[in-house]
Amino acid sequence: MFSYDDYKKIIKIIKESGRQATYQEALNKDDFIIMRHDVEYSVERAYKLSKVEESMDFRSTFFFQWTNNSYNILSRKNRDILTDMHERGQEIGLHFALNGMTDMNLIRDRIKQEIDMLSNMLGFEITTFSIHRPSPAVLAENIKLPGIINAYQDEFFSFDPKAAEGAKLDVKYMSDANHIWRYGYPDEESILNNKKVQILVHPFGWTKEGYDNFNNYRTLIDEKYDEMIDSIDNECKDFAEFRDKFEIKHVR
Repeated sequence: MFSYDDYKKIIKIIKESGRQATYQEALNKDDFIIMRHDVEYSVERAYKLSKVEESMDFRSTFFFQWTNNSYNILSRKNRDILTDMHERGQEIGLHFALNGMTDMNLIRDRIKQEIDMLSNMLGFEITTFSIHRPSPAVLAENIKLPGIINAYQDEFFSFDPKAAEGAKLDVKYMSDANHIWRYGYPDEESILNNKKVQILVHPFGWTKEGYDNFNNYRTLIDEKYDEMIDSIDNECKDFAEFRDKFEIKHVR
């Protein structure tokens, strides 16, 4: 369910519908299908998923965090990846983490600040954002900023805390959060039977093999371990004599 082949099937349905749209395009459409990615742990897995999309002549929006302990969006390697994705036609946006903030005016100011900083550092304009684990209060706020698109604003997301499970909302929203499809699986019936659709896919959960949650977690840890070792080796050779010992102890 979480392999690249599975993902290609979802993309095929969207492409054949002719309703694929970016957020900007969807503003002027009565029916659309938006594909979105919130990048939580791995820039590399996001990059690989973007390559899968490119192989099918498909583009979507990838939201990256500014304040994430799992990756540094401004490292040389990651900046090169984001620049390459942007140049290949992928839309790059900000995945904004609330980090405990509840003051709506402060949240608005911080979103604009982070978008401006990210645009300046990457060298191209960022005009979209999604919110990491949005609270009901933030969703109800329906944040809109001049010249900036919120993936959760009411044109793209229907917020109704009183809606019963399975209720028909203006925008059909599906998400693979926690390696489980919530609010329905994006098969042909779920996608085509709704005029407005937003699909959230988290790249860290998708691999060529399509692992279950446990093995996906295990391989993600392995990848981050290797990334840390390579980063230390590229920075300095202070620990070169110990590398082989740690690799022997590392459980694969």
